[in-house]
Amino acid sequence: MKRFLFGILAAGLLFSCSDIKNASMDDVLEMAEKGDAEAQVEAGMRYYNGNKGVEKNFIEAAHWFRMAAEQGNAEGQYRLGIMYNYGEGEKKDAEAAVRLYRKAAMQGYAYAQCNLGVCYENGEGVEQSHTEAVKWFRKAAEQGEAYAQYNLGVCYEHGYGVEQSYTEAVRWYRKAAEQGNASGQNGLGTCYYNGYGVEQSYTEAVRWFRKAAEQGNAETQYNLGICYEHGYGVEQSYTEAARWYRKAAEQGYANAQNNLGICYEHGYGVKQSYTEAARWWRKAAEQGYAMAQHNLGVFYEHGYGVEQSYTEAVRWYRKAAEQGNAGAQWNLWNLMRLQQKGY
Repeated sequence: MKRFLFGILAAGLLFSCSDIKNASMDDVLEMAEKGDAEAQVEAGMRYYNGNKGVEKNFIEAAHWFRMAAEQGNAEGQYRLGIMYNYGEGEKKDAEAAVRLYRKAAMQGYAYAQCNLGVCYENGEGVEQSHTEAVKWFRKAAEQGEAYAQYNLGVCYEHGYGVEQSYTEAVRWYRKAAEQGNASGQNGLGTCYYNGYGVEQSYTEAVRWFRKAAEQGNAETQYNLGICYEHGYGVEQSYTEAARWYRKAAEQGYANAQNNLGICYEHGYGVKQSYTEAARWWRKAAEQGYAMAQHNLGVFYEHGYGVEQSYTEAVRWYRKAAEQGNAGAQWNLWNLMRLQQKGY
């Protein structure tokens, strides 16, 4: 049950907190043009999100964020940094994003501190440094920023820039989870599932997985599917397992696509269908998921749910074999041996 790591917080997630957000767009623009930094940020947000009477326009959003940023407004610096990060309204420029995040972070702006930590963790626009990442995550986490708390938990779990500690990982995951952060809930659930830093408890794992899964977190939906498939912390149910696998699979989560394919292969919680099994395995296989590549190879070798093709079987076995999948390595060797003998 791996977790995805760090990602930049998006500009549209947060809104300006001043009273100006209730003003008409004409009033906001009038104040913004007179140099009011908060009004400039609010104008940028409205253009960024395309709401409150204006159409989405990243160029206009970037213009107003820049006006605020040049006055030293931390939120404007942060939001302009995001636009450089994603290439929205500005040419994508990771180094420019880092400069802006740093300006806001040095003013104590928690969201910018978190994003600066992400840049250090991933080596985006700055030399990669786990130590610097942890420093900035901690600054934001201590201000209560949930995503930074989650990221700090990941660092403690894996020993990135800090001494590895499951206890500390759990502490920070819990802080994020209790604020409703889905990644933190998934992290905490995984710790309970494995007994990392807490007493092992499938019941607690399921409780936290469910909270995140109901928010649409694909990895946690997959994890919850596993719990239902095996009866870990819940009454065993292939139907529920398939339901949660499907939710994650439809978001493109390869692990879940593979498992949903297995459900269709055997008729676990769904009507048995080799065609559907092959369809879901193909989706995962095309993302490089080795087990799905192996499974798809088996179907091509025997013509289950697809038109029989040794050529396609060899192609998918080879992809999986090159990733070290033992079953695919054996099947590839055996199939090629039989072909050499003319079978």
